Amino acid sequence: MEHLFTNALDGKLTGIGFATGCVNTFFMAVVSAVVKPWVKPVAQAGLMAKGVVYLLLGAIGFAAAAGIGGKQSSEATQTGALQTVKDLPAGTVLLLVLAVGLLCYSIWRGIQTAYNTGGEKTKWTKRVRYLFSALAYLALAYAAFRLATAAGGNKGDSNQQLAAELLDKPFGKFLVGAAALALAGVGGYQIYYGLSEKYKKHVQGLSLQSKQAATLLTAGKVGYISRGAVWLVIAYLFGRAAWMARASEAGSTGKAFRVVEGSPFGAYLLGALGLGMVAYGVFNFVRARYERLR
Repeated sequence: MEHLFTNALDGKLTGIGFATGCVNTFFMAVVSAVVKPWVKPVAQAGLMAKGVVYLLLGAIGFAAAAGIGGKQSSEATQTGALQTVKDLPAGTVLLLVLAVGLLCYSIWRGIQTAYNTGGEKTKWTKRVRYLFSALAYLALAYAAFRLATAAGGNKGDSNQQLAAELLDKPFGKFLVGAAALALAGVGGYQIYYGLSEKYKKHVQGLSLQSKQAATLLTAGKVGYISRGAVWLVIAYLFGRAAWMARASEAGSTGKAFRVVEGSPFGAYLLGALGLGMVAYGVFNFVRARYERLR
């Protein structure tokens, strides 16, 4: 009797599992039908907006190195890039458009985090990266919207604010140190990504035989390596903040550029980094045009 009961229970659980699987499959099919048509235009808008931000960051850094327009390396921040847009003719409208584009990038990364649009399994590490990217660009889109609709934006350094919050917690120095190691890992991976040419997978639709394609791919390599170098400098700043237990030692891109500018041959290195960031911005436009976005 007990054996019959166990078999019946197993059969019932199997049936429940089968039914659940069918419901999940149906749900995913519905989501796919609703989401997929919108993924490509949303991703393209997001990549173009991201490209604009990096173009401006790089241009400000290069201008500071070359002494053009009175620009300072400390202005080469995301807030500085947004302010540059706002200072243009019809800047408020342009900034609102940029905010929408950055929101699109956040939405695209959010979709990649929650739902596998490519039909292949996505590693959990990638999903974590997509999630952090979605949150970071959501915050940037919000900052752009606030700057466009208010008299001013946030003048503080977000990385210093983060370091201050971490230092206020138990084992704060270790938390900031852990953040420094994480940032160093990101920077190192970006450099590896560029040197290994893994970025080429983003431009499957680009004919790799033409000279123009070679130039665009070179922009990708230079861009990823330069971006990685900036992340490593930011990691160094967080390391100093952890060692000295001072949040003011941390910093974002603007402070990283100042550190580079203050080093031997600093103006040349800063100019090279600025051009590298411009190259990364250009490569985001290339991705928007040629990547098989899904």
